Amino acid sequence: MRRRNIFALFLVLALLVSACAAPAAAPAAAPAGEAAAAPAAGGGEFHIAWPYDVAPKGHNNTFVTGGYLAGGPYQSLMEPPLFYYMWADASWMPVAGESWEWVDDVTLRVKLPAGAVWSDGSTYTSKDVVDTFAIYRLQNTAAWTDHLADVQAVDDTTVDFILRDPSTVAPRRLLRDSYIHASSVYGEWAQQVNDLVAAGKTKDDQEWKDLAAQFNEFRPDDMVVLGPYKIDPASITESQMLLNKVPTSFMADEVQFDKLVNYNGETPVVTPLVLSGDVDYATHGFPPATEKEYIDLGYRIIRAPNYNGPALYFNHTVAPFDKKEVRQAIAYAIDRNENGVVSLGDSGKAVVNMAGFSDNLASNWLSEETVAKLNKYEFDRAKAEEILTGLGWTRDSDNVWMDETGKRMELELTAPAEYADWSAAAENLAQQLTDFGIKTAFRGITFTQHDLDVQDGNFTLAIRHWGAGNPYPQYAFNSNFRTPYNQAMSGVGDPTKKGMSFAMLQQTDALGEVDLGQMIADSTKGADLDAQKALVGDLALAYNELLPQIPLWERYGNNPAPDIRVTGWPADGDPVFQNGTYNDPFVIVLMLTGQLQPKGS
Repeated sequence: MRRRNIFALFLVLALLVSACAAPAAAPAAAPAGEAAAAPAAGGGEFHIAWPYDVAPKGHNNTFVTGGYLAGGPYQSLMEPPLFYYMWADASWMPVAGESWEWVDDVTLRVKLPAGAVWSDGSTYTSKDVVDTFAIYRLQNTAAWTDHLADVQAVDDTTVDFILRDPSTVAPRRLLRDSYIHASSVYGEWAQQVNDLVAAGKTKDDQEWKDLAAQFNEFRPDDMVVLGPYKIDPASITESQMLLNKVPTSFMADEVQFDKLVNYNGETPVVTPLVLSGDVDYATHGFPPATEKEYIDLGYRIIRAPNYNGPALYFNHTVAPFDKKEVRQAIAYAIDRNENGVVSLGDSGKAVVNMAGFSDNLASNWLSEETVAKLNKYEFDRAKAEEILTGLGWTRDSDNVWMDETGKRMELELTAPAEYADWSAAAENLAQQLTDFGIKTAFRGITFTQHDLDVQDGNFTLAIRHWGAGNPYPQYAFNSNFRTPYNQAMSGVGDPTKKGMSFAMLQQTDALGEVDLGQMIADSTKGADLDAQKALVGDLALAYNELLPQIPLWERYGNNPAPDIRVTGWPADGDPVFQNGTYNDPFVIVLMLTGQLQPKGS
């Protein structure tokens, strides 16, 4: 099969890169101890863990909130993107696409594999891709707001993406960030979108808004998949679901497992399942004590960069956090290394550059001159005190700071209760701030509610994410400044969501007045990478000075991979791990290339 040859060639090339470029690494951990040896080896099953909601909250429309496994690593095994990006060498791995090229400065052409079929027997053609992007147009995704003028079928296996302007970041948005869906399910909705476009309607018209609202309520009876696995609807319970291999998938010959067993839940629920040997691989943020238990059982721990992590968020409508000097003082007062180690052990690495995106990407985007200008905010409470006293702050009889108005610094810090690493970060941070004289109490809030609270601006201090698992810093700055927790100020998303209320127009010492929203938008435009790097450098300097959030540490995976049912994990340091846990997940690459296999097969 042609598809098999492509995967085989890609795997050979990956192994050659690994042999030539990967540093020496220790061998994989020894088999798990007796406490985790109960499950039988082999059987063609891969046991994973990813949270989901059962019906009616959970459903099969993965375009919208609540879709089963939507947006997580495993959606690619059902409704794949066109390609995966390989971080180690900037190559593209075929998934639902076969090849791509620039026809001209604004036309990106994708060839699709011939003969592929969906799980309902319908043929996979360019119409599926065109219809998928019509739905994304209805949803005003970044592919359309920032890049696309049109998506056209050239023939049954060729699609042209027509851009409004040249862009170096467009391939990422079109080839990787968009999951392809079946026209047999979504074609009628796509046609309604096309009818609105033909009538001259836009996202600002009521007809458009009405159709978007109706689509958000659409609940297909089943999920039609192109990938090698499909959820068994009858298997879905509160605790687990089964994903069975689809023998007619054009990827079926590559994947080596007949069945995936997905366990539902966040860290507290998944932890005992990993300890008992019921889970073969998990991506949750396990605390150091739990990780030690895994290691004591002989489990392999995979530490891949995630290019993001937790940050301290401020509500900028609450004084004194509207002053950058106060935020800078707090940055000096926090021992970020301690916070990372307490929260996630060796996988919580303190942020160094404080540039708003991963330190791992700095050498790709920032000049040495720019890096030298970045304030590293190294732990220095004397410096923090100097800044605050310079603002007229004093301490009361309990050694608690009072601002220049006499307001006592007694605050609440919230975080998602179920996120063990973020909760630990919040608890440690609250203690550090209290020790410094900013009396802070930590309160955990269930993760679904906490997300809404921060979007609504219902907080003073909170732990949410900074950065983004993407090779382009523009994604990180969008995440930091524009969505989802600054919508009202940034003009992106729901204007009623106040979030942290950080204005996009800011005055800086380094750059003068800046329009951060325009800078972020401009940093994705054109084909001149050097010009984009210059804008990224200015954004890094602005972020570093303004500190809309304080990045605490970068999260590396501490993903347990017990040697029970699954074999084939590469050695530590293999280039595939640069793909990270969630970005272009290495676990999916290893499955789709057949490198992960049932033990004993």
